[in-house]
Amino acid sequence: MLGGCDTLSSLNPFDRPEVYKPEITPEVPADKLYNEGLARLQSGDSEGAVKRFEDIDKSAPFSPYAKRGLIMTAYTNFQAQKWDEAITASKRFIAQNPASPDAAYAQYILAMSYFNQIPDSTRDQERTALALQTMQELLDKYPRSEYVLDVKEKMLKARDQLAAKEMNAGRFYLEKRNYTGAVNRFRAVITQYQTTRHVEEALMRLTEAYMALGITNEAQTAAAVLGHNFPDSPWYKDAYSLLQSGGLEPREDRYSYISKAFNGFTRTLIGVVGIGG
Repeated sequence: MLGGCDTLSSLNPFDRPEVYKPEITPEVPADKLYNEGLARLQSGDSEGAVKRFEDIDKSAPFSPYAKRGLIMTAYTNFQAQKWDEAITASKRFIAQNPASPDAAYAQYILAMSYFNQIPDSTRDQERTALALQTMQELLDKYPRSEYVLDVKEKMLKARDQLAAKEMNAGRFYLEKRNYTGAVNRFRAVITQYQTTRHVEEALMRLTEAYMALGITNEAQTAAAVLGHNFPDSPWYKDAYSLLQSGGLEPREDRYSYISKAFNGFTRTLIGVVGIGG
C-alpha cells in the first residue's frame, strides 16, 4: 500500500516540471470580445456570439462592455428563439442595471420572451400570466418608452387568451350541469377581461347558468347588461329568447356585481384576434 502511494506521488505533474507546462491564455480585451460577438451575430452564428458576449463578463465584469455584452446576450438569445436564456439574461441585466437607458429594452425582451411562448387556450396559461405581469411592469416602470404601444396591443391579446381559457372551462362546467362552477368562470371573464372578444358570450352564458340555478334576478341583469352594451350581438338575441321562454325579460339590478362590473365600460377595445384559438 505504501509503495502504491509513492508511485502516485511520483506522478504528480508539479513534481516534474519537464512534464507539466502550464499554458497561459492571453486575455482578450473586452472591446475585441464585444466586436467579435457582433461579427458572429451578423454572420448568423448566434451561439458563437453569445459565447463572446458572455466571455466579457468573465474577463472584464466591471468594464462598460460587460453591460453591453449582457444586453446583447439577451437580444441574441431572443433572436435565436432561446426564450429561457433570453429571460435569464434580461432579468440579470435589469437587476444589475435598473437605471440604465437599456433597462426598458431588457424589460421588453423579458416580456416578449414570455409572450412568444403563449400556448393555445386549451393548455396551461402560466406563460400568458407571466407575459401580462412583465408587460404591466414595463408600463409601470417605463411609461414613456418606445415599447409602450406595442406592449399595450400585446396585452390585449394575452388577456384574450386568458379569457378563452376561462370560457373553455365555463362551457365544460355548463355542459356537465355544474352551474356554480360555470358561473365562477364566466364571472371571471366579465370582471377581469372585459376588453376581450369573449365578454358577450360570457354574459349570455351567465344568463343561461343563472336561469338553470333559478337565480332569475342575476339572469335578467346579465341579459340587460348584454343588451345595453352589445345591442346587435347575436348572443343578446339568445339571452333574450332564453328569458322569454321562462316568462321573463331583461332587467338590470344596479346592485348586482354584473351591473357594477360594467360601470364606465367602453367597447373600443373589443374585437381582438386571439392567439392559437
